[in-house]
Amino acid sequence: MEYKTAKTTFHRDFTIAHTDDRLYGSFIEHLGRAVYTGIYEPDHPLADEDGFRTDVMKLVQELRVPIVRYPGGNFVSGFRWEDSVGPKESRPRRPELAWRTIETNQFGLNEFMRWCRKVGTEPMMAINLGTRGADAARNLVEYCNLPAGTYYSDLRVQHGAPDPHNIHLWCLGNEMDGPWQIGHKTADEYGRLALETAKVMKWVDPSIELVACGSSNLDMPTFASWEATVLEHTYSHVDYLSMHQYYDNQAQDTADFMASSVAMDAFIRSVISICDYVKAKLKSKKTMYISFDEWNVWYHSKQHDAVLEPWSIAPQQVEDVYNLEDAILVGSMLITLLRHADRVKIACLAQLVNVIAPILTAPGGGVLRQTIFYPFLHASNYGRGTVLAGVVDSPKYDSKNFTDVPMLDCTAVLSDDENELTLFAVNRSEDTPLLWAPSLQGFEAYRIQDHIALEGPDRYAINDFDHPDRVAPIHKALPKENSFLLSPLSWNVIRLIKA
Repeated sequence: MEYKTAKTTFHRDFTIAHTDDRLYGSFIEHLGRAVYTGIYEPDHPLADEDGFRTDVMKLVQELRVPIVRYPGGNFVSGFRWEDSVGPKESRPRRPELAWRTIETNQFGLNEFMRWCRKVGTEPMMAINLGTRGADAARNLVEYCNLPAGTYYSDLRVQHGAPDPHNIHLWCLGNEMDGPWQIGHKTADEYGRLALETAKVMKWVDPSIELVACGSSNLDMPTFASWEATVLEHTYSHVDYLSMHQYYDNQAQDTADFMASSVAMDAFIRSVISICDYVKAKLKSKKTMYISFDEWNVWYHSKQHDAVLEPWSIAPQQVEDVYNLEDAILVGSMLITLLRHADRVKIACLAQLVNVIAPILTAPGGGVLRQTIFYPFLHASNYGRGTVLAGVVDSPKYDSKNFTDVPMLDCTAVLSDDENELTLFAVNRSEDTPLLWAPSLQGFEAYRIQDHIALEGPDRYAINDFDHPDRVAPIHKALPKENSFLLSPLSWNVIRLIKA
């Protein structure tokens, strides 16, 4: 077998940062079937007393998702939170303009909080800065976080939630730079509104953390100037700046698609530079961190969605069916996030169920792990701890839009108890195996425990309800030495245990 060789040096003392658990967050929006027939389906045979699908809950728990962003997304910019609380029979049905559907509000804020507690996750609540502003935001914080004794906290008690929800993390709107956004604003308009909203929200509850909107994606014409302007308004009052980015292979160019995480890396570095520029300009001692709260592959469903009839309820919308190469890129994107763990503290795979998601459901039926489920599962379960700085020597290739793309993408994470070292590696090559020899300095007492791989001969292979395990991890034979043969287009997890 012909192969190429790659080397990486990891040293125990050369570290990047400790991971924030919230790096493995996700996202539930009132979009398509994410909520209705996704996490919530009262008539399903496996629904619990609250109408939550227990089969979905088990897979969410398997992924160990620490935070879930809610309720949007574009949806939030037209959302009246008051519509989603109180007796269900009194809640209004409204036309939802962002996705042109009907929102029934049968699943709302308090239902979401009960679901979070059952699956063991925390909410990342977004507020509406499209059609609303500081007043509605402060009232929502009062409703959610204050003990009984005020108007809105007492209203929460009347709605069956006697104890405060204590929501710690809040997004100040969503993608406000986008012309598609309800209530789209200029950077100055949004920056001023975000500042005044942040102030009153923290006056109600000084313990909360806030995320300001960065650009909707790297290709926005206002990118960089938007970030700089917004941060000049909000720097002292917010804790994170958001990033969003999706990648696609509409051109059917696998080499270029696999290089997308190189662009993601450059995007993160650019945003860090802007944050530090504003820090210097304002002579601040505070470091701004990043919330990469929308990221994924998204393109398979767009043709279908272009012909959807408007004003239906929970249609099959934005439901990408993911293949093997999508999963490999998702793995590479996770590696990229880990390598920036010093500044990227929060990240949300968008989304969690049905809508561009690792979990797919059939209404009234079963639940499916999509291909992208597995790299997220592995990173979330084995990628918590201290990220090591690696020196990589890899063959490179050029593609249509990228040059000098390393065939090997990798990182390493040492567990908190220091009993386990996990290596994550992607071979981006379409046809060439890589013999990878990582040099692990300071880890002489560690022994190879497992080599998990996601690979296969068909890069377009998918999982479906007839073949749910067509694309699934395998456990490879362990080598005698610390040298691993990585198959073409493969995601690899190598676990070493302290002897």
